[in-house]
Amino acid sequence: MTAVRAAAGRLREAVGAIFAAGGCAPGEAAAIAEHLVVANLMGHDSHGVIRVAKYIDWQQRGMVLPNRRLETLRDDGALHMVDGGFGYGQSLGRAAMEAAVARAGTNGVCVQALRNVGHLGRIGAWAEMAAAAGLVSVHFVNTSGFGVLVAPHGGSDRRLSANPIAAGVPRADGPPLILDMSTCVIAEGKIQVARNRGVALPEGAVIDGAGRPTRDPEAFYADPPGAILPIAAHKGSGLSILCEVLAGALTGGGSTHPGNASAGRLVNNMLSILIDAAGLSGTTAFHDDVRRLTEWVKASPPLAAGGEVLVPGEPERRTRAEREANGIPIDGATRRQLADAAAAVGLDGAVVARAIG
Repeated sequence: MTAVRAAAGRLREAVGAIFAAGGCAPGEAAAIAEHLVVANLMGHDSHGVIRVAKYIDWQQRGMVLPNRRLETLRDDGALHMVDGGFGYGQSLGRAAMEAAVARAGTNGVCVQALRNVGHLGRIGAWAEMAAAAGLVSVHFVNTSGFGVLVAPHGGSDRRLSANPIAAGVPRADGPPLILDMSTCVIAEGKIQVARNRGVALPEGAVIDGAGRPTRDPEAFYADPPGAILPIAAHKGSGLSILCEVLAGALTGGGSTHPGNASAGRLVNNMLSILIDAAGLSGTTAFHDDVRRLTEWVKASPPLAAGGEVLVPGEPERRTRAEREANGIPIDGATRRQLADAAAAVGLDGAVVARAIG
């Protein structure tokens, strides 16, 4: 089956129905569906509905638990530590960020440790929540145990997780600046997307089980498995190790190693720092300086004819506008995986067919 375009609203309904049938409460099912579909809208297909079948499989194997609530371990206002009890990251991440936003609004800053949650999805979503509340934020994430995917610089096998970093900056005269990046060259979900679409990986992203460069997505999942490379060689590797310390060791969720207590399941941990910038430098001074910086950067003459200098968040917003107008591209393999996920929770395949065709 060739790729087709699915309307975001119908896709959201289908994905929500799958998670509701799987046992998630309506609010949680809707939160998961919203998060995944928005990831697709933003062009982050690696963190979109391609994840549905895997999430359902993990839930049915007891590796992620529906309808969990955050357990507060420490709450000193500016310092907030919560445990997700291995529940869905999309719903618990939202609850945690709402709590952090409230505390930063009261105290001027909040340092939040969120540990033991399922896959948190597109980390830029949490920076967007903070920016919508007028807060600057930075977020460090790791995957303790199960998500070992990345070779350290100079190494030939998997030792680190993908370790994403996100940050958000509110702007008075436009949408926020949103940085959303991984410390490795390519997200594992993008390898899944390439595998589903039958296309090659970019050069310099992955090595096979023997440590040789490869563009074959299948080599990553072979026995022995391949590994993703860090960005910018030793710099990305060092940044990834820092993520392990901040998101893993500091939150109490643990760093990425097979001896971790949570090594048998996919567990995310996130350290978030939210700051009321207006309280530090004054609202007008802060926004004026961000505006000047943005204008200065974007005024750089493009290297290529017809090119343009973009700031963080602009590519995603443009992709979202195009996909909201024309639909989200869904390849045949992803459509079959969605149908399988629906069947696994007892839903008729018509649920997926109505959304995708």
